[in-house]
Amino acid sequence: MSPLSPATRARLQIHFCVLLWGFTAILGKLITLAALPLVLWRMLIVVAALALVPRVWRGLLGLSPRLALAYCGIGVLVALHWLTFYGAIKLANASVGATCIALATPMTALAEPWLARRRFSATELMLGFAVLPGVVLVVGGVPGSMRLGIAIGALSALLVALFGSLNKRLVEHADPLTVTAVELGAGTLALALLAPAMPLLFPAFDGAILEVPGARDGLLLLVLALACTLLPFALALVALRHMSAFAAQLATNLEPVYAIVLAALLLGEQRELTPLFYAGAAIILGAVFVHPLLAPPRRISQPELLGTAEARNVAD
Repeated sequence: MSPLSPATRARLQIHFCVLLWGFTAILGKLITLAALPLVLWRMLIVVAALALVPRVWRGLLGLSPRLALAYCGIGVLVALHWLTFYGAIKLANASVGATCIALATPMTALAEPWLARRRFSATELMLGFAVLPGVVLVVGGVPGSMRLGIAIGALSALLVALFGSLNKRLVEHADPLTVTAVELGAGTLALALLAPAMPLLFPAFDGAILEVPGARDGLLLLVLALACTLLPFALALVALRHMSAFAAQLATNLEPVYAIVLAALLLGEQRELTPLFYAGAAIILGAVFVHPLLAPPRRISQPELLGTAEARNVAD
């Protein structure tokens, strides 16, 4: 048997990464902790792992106070994204959370020209409007009790668009692994400070700041942080250097598809949702897949930042 070519191996690796990212929604549903302690534990574990990398500390020494403050601000957006992503899953289910996060692609198409200072595209504006019928069908295809989860999921997608666009504007000014560590560290601190006000601001996200997880939740948190965050983070760094940005973007766009299929197979969520939901999800995902066809990405931009979001826009 002939050995796999680097390009073929890279495609297999990136699809494995996307499958692992698809499990983040499933694990978010299986972990019984509230959204706030879940996100705090996940971020703490990831930051602790990054703290073991000497390159991160070398990058911190060369970081200017102004840039550090900017990255801390972006980190707050990252933390709020994770909080709202898992909040949407808790309020609805994994399928709804994954579908809502797919809205990040059209939202980024609209937000990035303003935040990353690039030319606005009429084609991308059309992409943003194309998902609206899908959103209407998704809302009509879930029980009324899940609609708050859809709103929170859409907010999570908007946060992805905001911090993703800001990262593209600022990330090249510092070592990306250091940026990731600063952002997640600042996000962890921000959530800890916000926690006492959470019952008033958002009762649905309330929970003890660092509720000690049981053995089952602890194991699932380790899987979430190590196997579904850091492992694909490392594999993707290698894979994305041996494949085109276009192929990478198509692969990463499969993440919500994997999550919805896994939710049906492992959690039986198809019993909670109507055909209208899946028709709406198909429209949203269709628009996401059309995006790289209409506006092919030019290059892979800073894949080291893959650790900061559930929806990864890896190309410019």
